[in-house]
Amino acid sequence: MSELTLDAHKRTEQGTGASRRLRRQGQVPAILYGGGEESLAITLSHDQLVKAQELESFFSQVIKLNLDGKPVPVIVKAMQRHPFKPKVTHIDLMRVSGDAAVTATVPIHFVNEDSSAGVKAGGSVTHHLTELELRCLPRDLPEYIEVDVQTLDTGDTLHLSDLSLPAGVESVALSKGEDFDLAVITISPPRGGEAESDTEDESPQDSE
Repeated sequence: MSELTLDAHKRTEQGTGASRRLRRQGQVPAILYGGGEESLAITLSHDQLVKAQELESFFSQVIKLNLDGKPVPVIVKAMQRHPFKPKVTHIDLMRVSGDAAVTATVPIHFVNEDSSAGVKAGGSVTHHLTELELRCLPRDLPEYIEVDVQTLDTGDTLHLSDLSLPAGVESVALSKGEDFDLAVITISPPRGGEAESDTEDESPQDSE
């Protein structure tokens, strides 16, 4: 995965009015926090940010923030969008360091669905989850988690505990206990259940 870089600048003006002016100028107000340092109000280029957030890995990778010429590794923690316009209105970024674990949301890639035993038998696939909340060191953060459903048959369900996560990566949900072993994907039997081909023909014989 190639490194993603975003340019940012410190800002001194804050408040609703200042944020509106920044947005009219093609800038996005943001907050940088964490890493044992004080929170910092910054701005980013709207065009650069919109292009970057189109990447699937935008929320699941360490980003190099070029803050007034100083590189700062960060991850995206929250992003606000305009309710009906294709605009980003605010973003929260958290500093990360190599020796401190981070929590991030990572997409799931399901593979071999069409060739799975259950789908071939006419079953339908239900995705209960499409992303996972993971905790790990920044260097271990995966771009995505691949889930192979090749061997799933009708009626089978994969849970979080069935997934193979990379070394050093843990599921936030599973760390809370067995009650949080959520379903990830299910292949349901065809509508109508099993075929009735085995049912004996019990139609009465004509009497003489």
